[in-house]
Amino acid sequence: MKKSIFITGTDTDIGKTYIAGELVRLLRKEGRNVSYYKGILSGALKTKDDLLPGDALEVIERAGLEDDPKDLVSYIYEEAISPHLAARGLKEKPDLEKIYDDFANLIQKYEGLVVEGSGGILCPLWLEEEVILLEDLIKKLNLSVLVVASSDLGTINHTILTISYLKDKKIPIKGIIFNHYNENLEIHRDNLESIEGLTGISVIGFAKENGELTLRKGKNWWDILELWK
Repeated sequence: MKKSIFITGTDTDIGKTYIAGELVRLLRKEGRNVSYYKGILSGALKTKDDLLPGDALEVIERAGLEDDPKDLVSYIYEEAISPHLAARGLKEKPDLEKIYDDFANLIQKYEGLVVEGSGGILCPLWLEEEVILLEDLIKKLNLSVLVVASSDLGTINHTILTISYLKDKKIPIKGIIFNHYNENLEIHRDNLESIEGLTGISVIGFAKENGELTLRKGKNWWDILELWK
């Protein structure tokens, strides 16, 4: 039995890597042998002789993984720009079959994987002779998603648009995680209630200001992941 989940967000730099790392850490703390995967990463760390995927390094450090970070990412681009621009500059069209194979090979070593996306749900991966969007990668891997969203002003618009798009594309949604949530702020509480009421999707967890990632309704994190087929 292998389980997995895909982490997407309402925007770039919304906290996907942090949430992914925390989720891996908490699952491993529960005794689950899980790891992390990211199909395409742009903005890699350049060393004298190599490119290192910073997001994978962050998750490895946070969760105490022993993986080689380059084994956890299929495409590593140096420039911190949209993946489609980075790929175009290198004339390297991302291959969804390679991403699928890399994911499938990696998950065989673990009980499950937490998979992080690039940017928001409409992030383009290739826009030349063929259009490849992040949604195509999610569908290729046959995964459900968790949506990382801000708790602050503007999140109603951003989150509902993201949820509406995912529903339109028939991508299963497991729930929403609010980042930097403070239950003492009325705007945060109202944003949560408004988004749940308008989308029918539950906010299942919070990353609070102190960095703690918690489940709202006391479920086990392992139950959030879904069987991978």
